[in-house]
Amino acid sequence: MTLEILTHPLLDDVRHGFFTRKGGASSGLYAGLNCGRGSNDQRDVVETNRARVAEAMGVAHDRLLGVHQVHSADVKIITAAPDDASPHDAKADAMVTNVPGLAISVLTADCQPVLLADPAAGVIGAAHAGWRGALGGVLEATVDGMRGLGAQDIKAVIGPTISQRAYEVSWDFMETFTADDPDHERFFSGGPNDRPMFDLPGFGLMRLREAGVDAAWIGHCTYADPDRFFSYRRTTHRAEADYGRLISAIALPG
Repeated sequence: MTLEILTHPLLDDVRHGFFTRKGGASSGLYAGLNCGRGSNDQRDVVETNRARVAEAMGVAHDRLLGVHQVHSADVKIITAAPDDASPHDAKADAMVTNVPGLAISVLTADCQPVLLADPAAGVIGAAHAGWRGALGGVLEATVDGMRGLGAQDIKAVIGPTISQRAYEVSWDFMETFTADDPDHERFFSGGPNDRPMFDLPGFGLMRLREAGVDAAWIGHCTYADPDRFFSYRRTTHRAEADYGRLISAIALPG
């Protein structure tokens, strides 16, 4: 099966892709394109999947870079091609580079994968923005990192993520956001169980646009489409043992 790669017109001037789970070598719970080295999937199969992504992105396997994601606002800035895959060991939740021939990537399974680019400046970024990272400023930190490398006209696309209709949260969760800014209440609505429903992509778009970025959401909900997307929340609701990770990547031509 061929890979399914979602793209968006805002990023047409740069090679990018939000990869679905279709077209991979994994099986069972991970069926399809599981690219998560932190999952319990077979390591060699995960590397096969990642090699397919690298090929699709037009880079060597060891030039598909990622980080050890920890729900932080930390950004790994790459200004020289690494000698090996060392950025995989860095604890961060975003990457920024101006180095041709590299693809930078993030892994998600409900959190927001955000790809950013200023093609004229030759600067790209990729961010993993769950609720904690988005509230903590990972998107603004990514934008700042890109501007530090000379980016000015940044465009960003939020990839497949959990949508508001599937994201029931607690009242304490909502209060964490409204304590930060009372205006954040607009990203919550009432749900069927008398609990708030959180609009994660709406919140991400607001943060990006307030940072001066032209931004869009691709419009796909990870929870609602099990044939195409892995979802941590869906796995939890089904009491499954583990879950796969989707990969999103962006590259500068070599």
